[in-house]
Amino acid sequence: MRQVYLDNAATTPLLPEVREAMLPYLGELFGNPSCLHDWGDAAREAIDNARDQVAQLIGANAEEIIFTGSGTESNNFAIKGLALAQQTKGKHVVVSAIEHFSVLHSARTLEKWGFELTLVPVDKYGVVDPEDIRRSIRKDTVLVSVMHANGEVGTIEPISEIAKITRENNVLFHTDAVATAGTIPVDVKVLGVDALSLAGNQFYGPKGIGALWIRKGVRIMPLLDGGVQEGGRRAGTENVPAIVGLGKAAELARINLATRVENLTPLRDRLLTELPGRIDHVVVTGHPQHRLPGNASICVEFIEGESMLMLLNSQGVAVSSGSACTSRALKASHVLIAVGLPHELAQGSVLFTLGIDNNDEDVDYVLKVMPPIVDRLRQMSPLYSKFTKAGKGGK
Repeated sequence: MRQVYLDNAATTPLLPEVREAMLPYLGELFGNPSCLHDWGDAAREAIDNARDQVAQLIGANAEEIIFTGSGTESNNFAIKGLALAQQTKGKHVVVSAIEHFSVLHSARTLEKWGFELTLVPVDKYGVVDPEDIRRSIRKDTVLVSVMHANGEVGTIEPISEIAKITRENNVLFHTDAVATAGTIPVDVKVLGVDALSLAGNQFYGPKGIGALWIRKGVRIMPLLDGGVQEGGRRAGTENVPAIVGLGKAAELARINLATRVENLTPLRDRLLTELPGRIDHVVVTGHPQHRLPGNASICVEFIEGESMLMLLNSQGVAVSSGSACTSRALKASHVLIAVGLPHELAQGSVLFTLGIDNNDEDVDYVLKVMPPIVDRLRQMSPLYSKFTKAGKGGK
C-alpha cells in the first residue's frame, strides 16, 4: 500500500542535513554554553552560528533572536511578556479570532490578570480587515497580535497594512509566523512588525525548538526566572542540538525557498480543484489566491472529518481534521466557525498540507482513494439520508 504523508502542518520530517548537523552536539560536543572552557566555547559558538542562520531567514539581526522551546512558547512569551512590559501605558490587547490557541489562551490569561481583550473578526476567507484593527485600538492598547498566515485554512494576512496602523498609533505588533517562516518569504522589515514567532518543525527542523524575534529596543518581561541565558530574557540551559538543527533548517529553507514554493503550489491547486470535481458537496476553505503554497483545506458535507481521517489513514494517507492541536478535541474548529461555516459543515473538515517530498503521484493516489471513502461514510450518514430524501439531490 502506498504511503502518502500530507500532514506537514502538524510537523515536517527532519532533513538528513539537519540531522547530521545536530549529531556532534549529541556526542562529543556536549558542553554547556555558559561554561568558560573549550567544551562550553564550542557549544556557545554553535548557538551563535544558529542565531545568525535564523536571523538571515527572516531578515533580522542576530542579537534580536531569542531561542525558545517551541512556537507555542514563543507565542506565550510574546503575548504575555510584551503586554506585561507595557502595562504602565495600558492594559488592552487586540488579537484576531482565528489565532492559534497559544495566542488566544495567552490573551485569555492576560484577562485574568486584569487586561482587557478585543477579538477582531475575519471575513469568509479568514482575512483580517486592517480597518477593524484600527477601530479596535484605544488609548490604552499596548499590543496587537495577528498571525502571518493561518495554518488551518492557509490564508495569508495583510500584515504590512496592519503594521502601518499599529505604528501610527504607537502600539506594539506581534505576528505568529509559525506557518510561514521557512515556507514563504518572511522579512521582518518588510512586514513592519515588532515581534515574530517561528518553530523549527514547520520547515524540516527538529521538534521542541522555536524562536522569538524581538525588534531591538522593544521591552519584554521574561517569563522564566533563573540564569542569564538568551541575554537574560529566557533562562535555562540551552538545547544546543536542537538550536543547531533549527539553524541548519533555516539556512536550507532560505536557500531553497523559491523552489519549494514553485513545486508545492501546483500540487495544492490540483487538490483544491480536482477534489470538488470528483466529490459532490465539497467546500474549499481559505482564500482562493492568498494562501500557503502547500495548504489544501476543504469541508465535506454530511460526514465528520475524524471519520475521513481514519479511513484515509487505513489507505496509507496521513492528513489532519482541523489543526493538530484540536484534532483530538472532537469539536468544530474555532477557525472554521470564525469564517462563518455552520457547525455541522465545520465538523467535516479535512486539511491536506503538502511538503517537499510530495509529488503528482501522491495527489493522484488521494484523488483515487478519497471519493470511495466519502461515498462509504455518506451511506452511513443520517444527515445525508435526510438530505437525499428531501429531494435536494445527492450522488
